[in-house]
Amino acid sequence: MVGYASPICQHHSWELAYQIAEQFRVLGKPLGLKDCIIVGGMDMVAQALELSRKPHVVIATPGRLADHLRSSNTFSIKRIRFLVMDEADRLLEQGCTDFTADLEVILAAVPTRRQTLLFSATLTDTLRELQGLATNQPFFWEAQAPVRTVEQLDQRYLLVPERVKDAYLVHLVQTFQDEHEDWSIIIFTNTCKTCQILCMMLRKFNFPTVALHSMMKQKERFAALAKFKSSIYRILIATDVASRGLDIPTVQVVINHNTPGLPKIYIHRVGRTARAGRQGQAITLVTQYDIHLVHAIEEQIKKKLEEFSVEEAEVLQILTQVNVVRRECEIKLEAANFDEKKEVNKRKQLILEGKDPDLEAKRKAELAKIKQKNRRFKEKVEQTQQRQKGGGAGRKGRPPKAHGDTAATQGPA
Repeated sequence: MVGYASPICQHHSWELAYQIAEQFRVLGKPLGLKDCIIVGGMDMVAQALELSRKPHVVIATPGRLADHLRSSNTFSIKRIRFLVMDEADRLLEQGCTDFTADLEVILAAVPTRRQTLLFSATLTDTLRELQGLATNQPFFWEAQAPVRTVEQLDQRYLLVPERVKDAYLVHLVQTFQDEHEDWSIIIFTNTCKTCQILCMMLRKFNFPTVALHSMMKQKERFAALAKFKSSIYRILIATDVASRGLDIPTVQVVINHNTPGLPKIYIHRVGRTARAGRQGQAITLVTQYDIHLVHAIEEQIKKKLEEFSVEEAEVLQILTQVNVVRRECEIKLEAANFDEKKEVNKRKQLILEGKDPDLEAKRKAELAKIKQKNRRFKEKVEQTQQRQKGGGAGRKGRPPKAHGDTAATQGPA
């Protein structure tokens, strides 16, 4: 029996869990392989019934599997021989999605004599630490490559002012649609709200667009992904829900509407194109506030991003129209109480996880303050270092001033 602990969170990894299950079904059909998918948002009674039928493979999100282990004794995972953790870096990291409690429940329920396999496209400090802490010399393998992204991927950046970013995005999409009508594009955004607004906006411009974010119901997310995979819609606008693990081989272009705050997020996003030896292109919209993020990305992937050139005059022609349409979409979304629904969903999720929403909000606010304080401190240190470098360069080759000279230039007290 194989246990497959799929990542992200109970409500962020449905798509990946089902994708993994599809592969098991294809490969295991001649062997009569029985699989079982345990994810949030589905009927727990039906899932418990499936688990009691002793499947060969269990594909699960940590939260929902832990819920079953806490609340039911109709099944056992004591005979599991392999425990696989996909996207292990995300699964083991502590932060806004902390799986520690759920993983402790799962690890207590599986046998000690088992093989544990961890897979990740990005090697984090947590994984390195885990490698050092292991008591029985784990086998560790890392694919060696001069760069962290594939050679077939053409990586570019487009420097744009923050206030005209959407006009550049519309122009980019229009250009790709005109030149390659059959190309599929994924556009990544940083929030569910931006994702929804951009989807509404691009539809107003008659682009075949579908959205994918965690505020959508499970059925809607599956339907959106199926329509994009089958090329009914050529453009998918998504949050980082779609950045990990999803295998859509026909994606030719990835556009980052925002510059990712972490290099590993960038690596996962652009990894949605140029798959299985195919060519692909990734374009990141970079504002004046994102230059340091680009430098961090380049350092991590060991490659310089090249500039993507566009006709600025063509962008300016559509600027007013894009801004008006964007505002219309924002008003429409506000009327649908999108923000309120998001807050309600967050509270529900925290309650389901046995957490106090008010305490979590307080903890999050305190964490944000600490991060802001650290950021300010870091900026001050960098500014001091730059001033010292500048001062050192200015004084180079000049004799130091005598104390007497300095005193002579000062006026009376």
